[in-house]
Amino acid sequence: MQNMFDKCPACGGQLIITECRCSQCQMQMRGEFWPGRYLNLSDDQLTFIQVFLSARGNLSEVERILGVSYPTIRNKLDEINEILAHKGEDTGQVQPEDNGTPAVHPMSAEESRKQILQEVAEGKLSPSAAAEKLSKAPSKGE
Repeated sequence: MQNMFDKCPACGGQLIITECRCSQCQMQMRGEFWPGRYLNLSDDQLTFIQVFLSARGNLSEVERILGVSYPTIRNKLDEINEILAHKGEDTGQVQPEDNGTPAVHPMSAEESRKQILQEVAEGKLSPSAAAEKLSKAPSKGE
């Protein structure tokens, strides 16, 4: 099964995460967020990593669990290391800034209020829930 957020369903291009929201306090951030290198791995490769970690890197144990030979395990490790080492070079992926942190642009108080009102207009949020969120939202001066 492919990761549903891996590629654009219309054109196959690289998707960029542009908004994140906290499920607890509903704080929102907008920007371009890099999902990480592991998104480039197939389900089979991720499963291999899980087995490798659960075996604590013991290749004999990985051999036993997966029922494959030592050279196969080494090839899998090399393949995964190659994917992770490239960090998206020449793939058009969004990369983190030099400090390793993606650019984050929190919403202003005004943008946050507009977003809450938009959610009410779209029926995604009840007026009472909106009133509660607005009472907790920072004021314009903050």
